[in-house]
Amino acid sequence: MTDWLLLDSARRLLADTCTYEAVQAAETTGWSDPIWGALQRSGYTDMTSIELEDAVGLLTLAGEHAAPVPLAEATLAGWLLGTAPGGRVSVAPGGELRFDGGAVTGTSRRVPWGRAVERVVVVIDDRAVVLPAAGATIEPQANLAGEPRDLLRFDRARPEDIRPTDQDVRELGALTRAAMMSGALTAMARLTIAYAGERRQFGRPIAGFQAVQQHLVSIAQDASLVAMAVQGAARAAQQRRAGFEIAAAKVLASQAALTATRAAHQVHGAMGMTQEYRLHHFSRRLWVWRSEYGDEQYWSRRLGEAVAEAGADQLYPLITGGSAVI
Repeated sequence: MTDWLLLDSARRLLADTCTYEAVQAAETTGWSDPIWGALQRSGYTDMTSIELEDAVGLLTLAGEHAAPVPLAEATLAGWLLGTAPGGRVSVAPGGELRFDGGAVTGTSRRVPWGRAVERVVVVIDDRAVVLPAAGATIEPQANLAGEPRDLLRFDRARPEDIRPTDQDVRELGALTRAAMMSGALTAMARLTIAYAGERRQFGRPIAGFQAVQQHLVSIAQDASLVAMAVQGAARAAQQRRAGFEIAAAKVLASQAALTATRAAHQVHGAMGMTQEYRLHHFSRRLWVWRSEYGDEQYWSRRLGEAVAEAGADQLYPLITGGSAVI
């Protein structure tokens, strides 16, 4: 059962800390101590002690407020390890890493907030490995949204912890991104509807024009559909069989990242392109989260393979039952 008190408290905390100014500042510095500190003091950086559905709900709120901290990575690390690694932590989404004796050597690319975290979790040969970030050579990089996506090179780094894991890092990573995208879509829809109601043209709000109304309906539909898909994926993941649902949620979220942002910017016109207006905090994140842990083409292919493997007779049961019938 959803813990509404937990989510309501997190919503208020994120609204207070993830202001326009705070998010803008984090894009410049690559980190926000006030936001991370507030989340850590409130216990939101350790998701292993709460239901998975609630953790996904918290990530949705993080996306809704464009939180410029690795909350998704802390959550994913906890899922992979089965326990919270503690402190500032990130997860390496991929790379060429290998065991070299009892150490780890290799390169990991596009590590979220690699320059700011204390440790990085990587998956090597079905083992979740905790590496000290201080043991890596870091090349700072950033994505389109200004979020750090750094290159880390490890040379015989000694793990702090190694645990066996049967979790699919790409699958769970896609769930975190779909959740945050759901929140960003909700925020974008709310912002666009409010703007259309306030902006006047020819003596009346532009929300009264049919062409604008079509855009508003399209954004709201995308946000609602992705929210339902993410909730379904979270419920299935609670039972540890959610490949079909996560793939479907990520496909819908990645597609909506294109259609909803296009419609939102059409409604806002030039205002949506200004640095001072907050729309870009959501649209740019949607564009980059779309491709992280697999874009809509990757997950559509995974869905197609699952349907083909199940056979024609299982098509309708698969659509209605999802992972439960695979």
